[in-house]
Amino acid sequence: MKFGGTSVGTAERMEQVIELAAESAGQSQVVVVLSAMSGVTNALIAGAEHALVGNMDAANAEVDIIASKHNRTIESLFGKLSSAAELSDEIAARLADLKILYKGISYLGELSKRSLDAVSGMGELMSSAIVAKLAGKKGIKAEWLDARQFIITDDTFGRANPRWDKLTAKTKQVLSPLAGTGTIAITQGFIGATESGAYTTLGRGGSDYSASIIGVATDAKEIQIWTDVDGMMTADPRIIANAKVLPAVSFQEASELAYFGAKVLHPLTIKPAVEKKIPVRILNTMRPKEPGTLITETVDSNDFVRAIASKKKITTIFISSPKMLMSHGFLAKIFAVFDKYQTSIDTIATSEISVALTIDSAEFLTDIVEELGEYGDVRTLEDAAIVSVVGRQYRTQSGIAGRVFSCLKDLNIVVISGGASDINLSFVVASADADQAIKRLHAEFFPQ
Repeated sequence: MKFGGTSVGTAERMEQVIELAAESAGQSQVVVVLSAMSGVTNALIAGAEHALVGNMDAANAEVDIIASKHNRTIESLFGKLSSAAELSDEIAARLADLKILYKGISYLGELSKRSLDAVSGMGELMSSAIVAKLAGKKGIKAEWLDARQFIITDDTFGRANPRWDKLTAKTKQVLSPLAGTGTIAITQGFIGATESGAYTTLGRGGSDYSASIIGVATDAKEIQIWTDVDGMMTADPRIIANAKVLPAVSFQEASELAYFGAKVLHPLTIKPAVEKKIPVRILNTMRPKEPGTLITETVDSNDFVRAIASKKKITTIFISSPKMLMSHGFLAKIFAVFDKYQTSIDTIATSEISVALTIDSAEFLTDIVEELGEYGDVRTLEDAAIVSVVGRQYRTQSGIAGRVFSCLKDLNIVVISGGASDINLSFVVASADADQAIKRLHAEFFPQ
């Protein structure tokens, strides 16, 4: 059971989390994976950025905001109980370490990804400590576990990858003593450590991924992602007020939707679950009686279009060169540039002498463009958006593409990527046009 930042954002929410976990613990062994309290990770990173430029007053002000948020929550939950003082002392100790990290960043004038991982992973340690202590107050059997002791990763700081050869055995070793005892394991999402003990993170949104990793390592019956929406929907409800909840989604559909913008689920969550065929259920902490969305290997449905998703703030790169004509190995050279800078390509379209592709990380854009310039003329379009129409069996249906582009005929579409997947038709527009495209497509395929 993974609970996100809004699910542990207040004292009231934390009480609800532990009650939901206790209810499930009556039927099976439960592992609770927690995010930081909402806003805390952003504050931790902001403090590091202030320290980097030598503004320690601003950095320490962020520490004070974090301390106040947690201490108010502790006071609300525990009042004058001794556990309140114990927790406050624990939070103070964590934040004292944080100040030391900030001071080191300031002295060096350097904020490495390794340092940022050490800073940004502290929120989960604090939120999980509070929830574990709350379980004790309520007489619920629970044990706090440090995820860094068993989520073993490589040293790709900022976006670490699980070391399955190490973490599976370690996770079972840590959790197996709790099996059959009715004790809830309470741990953290997002964070891990290398085999040598250096702290890492799985990337923003990585708490979902942590839950999936733990679920796979322990052969879980189900992985539950508890969030602030009722499940995966036909579109982003912030754009489409009447978007519908999808009661069931296949692994393949969920992977496409998560990758192409459905915020309810981290894109990497599905991958381990797919490989082990473990069902993933999306549920709403604020409305726990709602059935949510169940993600399984296959789903029976007659709906050829399932949902509309969008991914904004992407960059489109166009490479044109006569050298492509009738030549082999050209695309391999292009892809090698992106491999060198560990930058993933989202969509791609090719013609005889040009390639258009999109990336969502512009961290190495300048270097990538410079190296691609060796192979041809390179242009970029920033602040673009991918809009994806996700469904099923597109190759057996006629007229879907016609309906898609007919309702978008007056919008400028710069790239079309279709045919590679039987369930996804994607295209690129300017970010300013993305919401309008989604509204028109939703009205076309999901009329009221």
